[in-house]
Formats: sequence, structure tokens, C-alpha cells
Amino acid sequence: MRRLVRIASPLAALGLWQLLTSLDVNLWLRFEQFPTVVEVASAFADRVGTEAYRQDLGHSLRRITVGFLLAAVLGVAAGTAVARSRWAADVLGPLVEVVRPVPAIALVPVAILLLPTNEQGIVFITCAAALFPVLVSTRHAVRALSPVWEEAVLTMGGSRARVLFSVVLPGALPGIFGGLSVGIGVSWICVISAEMISGEYGVGYRTWQDYTVVDYPGVFVGMATIGALGWLTSTAVEMLGRRVTSWLPRPAERGGAGPGRAAASPAPAPARTPSRSVPLPEKEPVP
Repeated sequence: MRRLVRIASPLAALGLWQLLTSLDVNLWLRFEQFPTVVEVASAFADRVGTEAYRQDLGHSLRRITVGFLLAAVLGVAAGTAVARSRWAADVLGPLVEVVRPVPAIALVPVAILLLPTNEQGIVFITCAAALFPVLVSTRHAVRALSPVWEEAVLTMGGSRARVLFSVVLPGALPGIFGGLSVGIGVSWICVISAEMISGEYGVGYRTWQDYTVVDYPGVFVGMATIGALGWLTSTAVEMLGRRVTSWLPRPAERGGAGPGRAAASPAPAPARTPSRSVPLPEKEPVP
């Protein structure tokens, strides 16, 4: 039933879109200039097999991959350091809290001034967008760990490195992947915006070019491509997270019978028959 609902929901939205645009509805929201679903599908079919479309996909995917991997490595390392070391918290903590509220897209002038090419600037902005969600999630996940396991490893003679790689990072994996899932979505927002501002190739650049030449079906092709890429990459991150943390109990297994196990119902208490209470003999004190 849930699969049917999930399939019917986007189909209903597309049907409503086609109806409103084909009828040129103009009730506060103006749909007469919107392309229909058929026009967008036709434009997508014409563009999907072209060399320019594949080139734009390759540039955007390369930028998002490099920037996101850099953000994942730096965010996990910095978040763990801030959570585990007072020195790192004193040095990096204030910098993180000052820079974190700044939108990554506002760093475009900084990237233009610092980096020699637009390509490196776009990767820098993508990395900055995903860095702080990963860092903050890692910091909270590491600080939330119980110290019992760490103390047990140290008591048994384990080193600090053993504690880090055997206790801290595995225990913080659910929180880390939560930050990665948020970070990949924010990365797509910023890489598309950066491509619109200073890119030469990419899905964002092509979408903005279609807008400037009033090719509205092409604009919606770009939007659909961005949405599909974002959904695929976020799904890949979530699937990787579930695979890496497969040893954790799942919500369906908590508080109920797991697969292959019958839920044991508590046995009814035996009925008590009223009886006369017989006084027990008093124990004599032991001399």
C-alpha cells in the first residue's frame, strides 16, 4: 500500500501540473507561461542524448564528489578533535561558530580572490557547504558516547588509538552519517548556485543559460536533473550508512519480536483459591 501511495503522489502532482498549464490557469498564480509536462518531457528527450548534457553531468558530478569527500574527511576529523580535545575545542570551536552561520554561497568572492581557477572555487564552495553539517553532527555524536566502553578498553591495556578506532568512531557512525546525509543536500544547493554565478559548464550553468535565452522547458529539464541527482546521491549516502551500521538494532527490531521469533505472551498467573492462613511456628533462638 505504501508503494502505491509513493508512486501515486508524484503522478498526481504531474497530472495537476499538466492540467493547470494546459488550461492556462491564472488565479493569482500564473500558469499560462509555464511549460506543460509534455513540453518538458520532449525537451528532456531531445537533450538527454547530447554531448553537452553528458558534459554538464560529468562536471557537476566531479565537483560534488571532490568537494563532498573533502568535507567528509575534514568534518569527521575536526568534529572528533573538537569533541575529544580541549585544546582543539579552544582553537577550532570559536572559528567554527563564527564561520558556520555564513552561507557557503556568500564565499564566492572569497573563492574568486583566493583560488586561481573557477573550477577550484566551485569545489571550495561545495566543500564549505557540507563541512559544517558533518563537523557539528560528528561533534555531538562523539560527545554523546558513554565513557564506559572507553574506560573498559583503557583498563584492558588498549591505547588511545585503539579507543578512537574501536569505540569512538564506530559508536558515532549513526550521527556522522546523519551529518553526511544533510551535507550532500546542502552541497548540491551550493554547487548549482556556484555554477550559475561563476561556472563554465555544469547543470547549474546550463539551467541559467536556458533562463537567459527564455528556454523555459530547458530550465525545467535542468531542475529535474538537479532533483534526480540530489535524490540519487542522498540515497547512496543513506544506503552506505545503513550498510556500515548494519550491526546496530533497527527500529523495527526494538521493543518487539524480530523476524523468525514469535512474540512470547506472558503466561497468565495461576488463580489463587481462598484458603485459611495457618500461622507458622516461631523459630527458637539459636543459643
